[in-house]
Amino acid sequence: MERDIASPTAEPADLQLGWSRGLSLTTRILAVNLFVLALLGAGLFFLDSYRVRLIDERELAARNQAEFLVRSLPMVPTEKQGAYITAFGRQNQSRIRLYDDSGRKLLDSFELGKPTYIFRDPKEEPWRKVAARGIDRVFDFLVGAPELARFVEPQTDRADAWQEMERARPGKPVSQARFAPDLTHVISAGAVSPDGTYWVLTTANERDIRLFVRAERFNVGMFSLLALGIGVLLSIFLARTIVRPLRHLARAAVKVRLGRAQEVTVPRLPSRRDEIGMLARALSDMSIALRQRIDATEAFAADVAHEIKNPLASLRSALDGAERIEDPGLRAQLMDVAKADVQRMDRLISDISDASRVDSQLAKAKFEMIDLGDMIEQLLQARENRGGDGSVRIAFARPRKMLATVMGEDVRLERMLTNLIDNAVSFSPPEAVVEISATLADDEVLIRISDEGPGVPEQDREAIFRRFHSERPASENFGQHSGLGLAIARTIVEGHQGRISVRDRVDGKGGACFEIALPCAASSSQ
Repeated sequence: MERDIASPTAEPADLQLGWSRGLSLTTRILAVNLFVLALLGAGLFFLDSYRVRLIDERELAARNQAEFLVRSLPMVPTEKQGAYITAFGRQNQSRIRLYDDSGRKLLDSFELGKPTYIFRDPKEEPWRKVAARGIDRVFDFLVGAPELARFVEPQTDRADAWQEMERARPGKPVSQARFAPDLTHVISAGAVSPDGTYWVLTTANERDIRLFVRAERFNVGMFSLLALGIGVLLSIFLARTIVRPLRHLARAAVKVRLGRAQEVTVPRLPSRRDEIGMLARALSDMSIALRQRIDATEAFAADVAHEIKNPLASLRSALDGAERIEDPGLRAQLMDVAKADVQRMDRLISDISDASRVDSQLAKAKFEMIDLGDMIEQLLQARENRGGDGSVRIAFARPRKMLATVMGEDVRLERMLTNLIDNAVSFSPPEAVVEISATLADDEVLIRISDEGPGVPEQDREAIFRRFHSERPASENFGQHSGLGLAIARTIVEGHQGRISVRDRVDGKGGACFEIALPCAASSSQ
């Protein structure tokens, strides 16, 4: 018995968890959502590739400008070259320097005109700029950005003081990116004239590179923070809508397991139409059914104790009397009473055992297609052969073959029919007729068993199906029935998804008519 109700220890493969089995459901929901948002936040790091592309584009532009200058300067008269490079520098926001083949500086746009850029001293900038540079350093460290050299003006401004000029070749300008004191970018490019007689160096403080990256990083960061906040709120909402009802249901289930089913009210969550609501209503129905089963078991146990006490008391009285009485005739009578009490107890215990097992056996039974017409016919033939019905006759209106078919367990259905027929025979007067019919009505098989007895008062038509109901015919010997026959019949009918009731006879004659409705086998299989 224990093996039937024990939970399997091995989890199904599709329900097993790996490394996350130790985490709560709330933690898992939050972790999954935050992981997705973390991928979005990782876009901050990809801004480094955006900065690299900007620097590469500016270096390319600087090389093109330097190469353009070395090729265009020969076309400009010598006396106008100063004005030319000054205008060119102003147009491109850069500083232009011209060196001869010995490396000596010939022209400088900053010396000939107003500077197009000025390096800012970080010590004189407001705290917001200092904080921004600190954030820049943090992100540069996180993404592994290469550390650029600091831009420093040489003490002696000659061509050989610049690395770009040393590496430049005719037709192959060279550029380099450095950091200004405030960590903005300085892009420089050096180019050599085709004949190698002069050199050009361009420098520009490309402050907008850092500003562009900061602006994009701020936008991505704000969006990531907003998404993170929304994700956390949605995770909490999702966790509350899933975890909290599950926690309540789990606590209620624990209380039921601990034997406090009478105190437990499982929330049904009628407003929820999702799987949690389905689970809540299923658990609520299960707890109600369990509570009803417990109440029924307790009531059944109390009834059993009460019913057994009567024959036990009678048996004890008979045995005590037999010990004291010397008269053999009286002693024989008392022994007959004792034997009758023993038989009554044996019959009662057998019926009690059968009644207590009927539910569980029906739950495990494998239903088969049964022709109730054949079953009733064979049952009546067996009764006739035994001759136990006295002068009471049984009339059966045999239906067409395979008309009254149901899905069921033959032994239990036969027990149900036997109990009802026995009940009808026991209440019928001598020479009476018990009428049995089995017909098909819609999707149900209707069985009617009618007797010619006193009938059942309307107020007692529910009570007769209770266990140990003891209203019997006056002509019947006391203790001949246990009072469980109709209760067992109802249990069997309901175990087959049917219903049973009692009413007056449809033909207006005196007596009772028991009507059983069972699902037709054809409709049950669809």
